[in-house]
Amino acid sequence: MAFIGELISIGVAFSWTATALLSEFGSKRLGNLTLNVLRMGLSLLFAMVMFWIVTGSPLPPVGSWEACGWMLLSGLVGYVIGDFCLFQCYIIIGSRYGQLFMTLAPLSAALMAWVTLGQQMTLMSIVAMIVTLTGIGLSVLGRGEHHKLSLKLPLNGVLFAIGAAMCQGIGLVLSKIGMNHYDATVMPVWLIPFSANFLRCIAGIIGFSLLLYIREGMYPLHHALHDRKGMAVAIATTVFGPFVGVGFSLMAVQYTNAGIASTLMALTPIIIILPSYWLFHQPITWKSVLGALISVIGVSLFFYT
Repeated sequence: MAFIGELISIGVAFSWTATALLSEFGSKRLGNLTLNVLRMGLSLLFAMVMFWIVTGSPLPPVGSWEACGWMLLSGLVGYVIGDFCLFQCYIIIGSRYGQLFMTLAPLSAALMAWVTLGQQMTLMSIVAMIVTLTGIGLSVLGRGEHHKLSLKLPLNGVLFAIGAAMCQGIGLVLSKIGMNHYDATVMPVWLIPFSANFLRCIAGIIGFSLLLYIREGMYPLHHALHDRKGMAVAIATTVFGPFVGVGFSLMAVQYTNAGIASTLMALTPIIIILPSYWLFHQPITWKSVLGALISVIGVSLFFYT
């Protein structure tokens, strides 16, 4: 099927839209580290159920040592460092500005893929990426009537946001390198991304648990397990985030260029405009509409490369 990687990437953007709407609330209610420990644990649980249904075993087929190493490294960079920075910037500067800075992720992914994989971007792909990112930025900045580019944000929030974007792009490419070491004769091709993400989640839960224990102890986690609303948010965030969203994001980079996939996944700030209006009554300005139109044009250019 033509453009299957691009279509999967757009679907991931919708999944991450739901995650973004839930994450800010969840991280403020439960805490950054507590929410991430729950997300990683629940994602592993969901994956084990899926593997048991599909393969008859709760554990995924094992790849080579090289594949395991690359996926664990990807989980450390993308989950532990990247998601910690992302959720922390949500708390400090809010998800709106956090999503704006996340538009740096495709550039990070494209640069990392160029350095490590030798992937080349055509001129039209570069133009499409620039147009799409321009539309995303314009849309996010236009969602509030009183927000301007000159608005000063806390430096630590900005640094966390930039770190999250860089880690997401780098982690995506590290995942692609790791999946290149999987043997497609051992398992179905479609199962490889989920098997790979299982290893990423193992790195994630170990890393987040250690950070939580060192910084706050395990009491916040015990308290969160008795918070019904908090657990509901954690479960929903897990389904749309590390289980479905990330699994399919890894599948997307199997079928298309990592830079293109990451750019299409970065459409979340555009897709989130209407849900934000319906749920939080945030006004839709002419800038947000114009940004959405520009982004649609940018996305369409990918299909003519």
